Amino acid sequence: MERIYFDNASTTQLDPRVQKKMIDVMKNHYGNPSSIHYHGRHARSIIEDARKRIANVVKASIGEIFFTSSATEANNMILKNCVEYLGVTQIISAPTEHHCILHTMDYLRDEKGIEIILLDVDQNGNIYLDQLREIASNTTQKTLVSLMLGNNEIGTMIDLKRISELCKTYPKVLLHTDSVQAIGKYDIDVNKTPVAFLTGTAHKFHGPKGAGFFYMNDENIIPPFIHGGAQERNMRAGTENVIGIAGMAEALEIAIEEQALIIEHITEIRNRFISRLLTEFEDIEINGNTEDLYMHHILSISFPATPKADMLMFNLDISGISASSGSACSSGIENDSHVLIAIGHKAERKTVRFSFSKFNTVQEADAVIEKLKSMTPVKPEFAHAG
Repeated sequence: MERIYFDNASTTQLDPRVQKKMIDVMKNHYGNPSSIHYHGRHARSIIEDARKRIANVVKASIGEIFFTSSATEANNMILKNCVEYLGVTQIISAPTEHHCILHTMDYLRDEKGIEIILLDVDQNGNIYLDQLREIASNTTQKTLVSLMLGNNEIGTMIDLKRISELCKTYPKVLLHTDSVQAIGKYDIDVNKTPVAFLTGTAHKFHGPKGAGFFYMNDENIIPPFIHGGAQERNMRAGTENVIGIAGMAEALEIAIEEQALIIEHITEIRNRFISRLLTEFEDIEINGNTEDLYMHHILSISFPATPKADMLMFNLDISGISASSGSACSSGIENDSHVLIAIGHKAERKTVRFSFSKFNTVQEADAVIEKLKSMTPVKPEFAHAG
């Protein structure tokens, strides 16, 4: 059975061109980048070339990009060290953030006494800009606003430009955005939409796992989170993952170069999938934005409550379809996620997140539709096709 992989928000297939780049580095550039001899210098040059390429993508200066093992590490570093060293005593965020943000805020509230404010969200997961403005305008505390650029479960995006402009108005407010799901898929320009901090990770855009990065505006410097050697210009101790960093830069550059074609391709798959779902099935709902401020690669579908609903994920899997019920970081949890609870999703319904990549096809979307016909109610005129 040839499987269909519709879980690209969780992780993506390694691009063969990225694999080729990584194999070359693995074979020929194995030196420690902190060593001053030939092999070390060559490894160092690969890291600095990658830093330059990633900086170019987000329009940052080279000195504002730092490498980590993941975006989770980077997000932890930013939130905790903003509290520890920049005097942040209040964090404004949303209940729909990734767990690496929510759980870090829980720690900072419980262990450091930091005030945590979670903004209200509407039924599509959008924050209320007026509420953010009111809180920011009245705060007397050093405040960090931390909002993800694109939601990993339902695909809803924030209006980063408007939020950036709002936060710039208040000198005590810093802005951090977790851009994990959006980086490589949408243009990000830290000059046009200034942020204090931004995070990303390679495996969401066809790069390797275990390689992440963060952007830190040079006006808001925080110290290291991991102590030891002087790697990453004293910002992150530990021998750099040269292979992963090289693969990440290669993958991100490819993603940006092919961005328009990829969006067109994935949008065709998405539109076909939505059209057939709404046309051929009973009581289908889409979670998240569908008209504006949504990520094209994520499609969160709410299926009606039926005797088969609880087995939907299991039945998809045994039918050769890899999808998810939400964040992969919460795999195995069959109840509604914190994101679905926050947007008021009915608990008796069943949500499946289908997420697409450039390696998927319209034919795969059609194949999934046909498989679903034995799993959820079909309109009578289409029942015979199942």
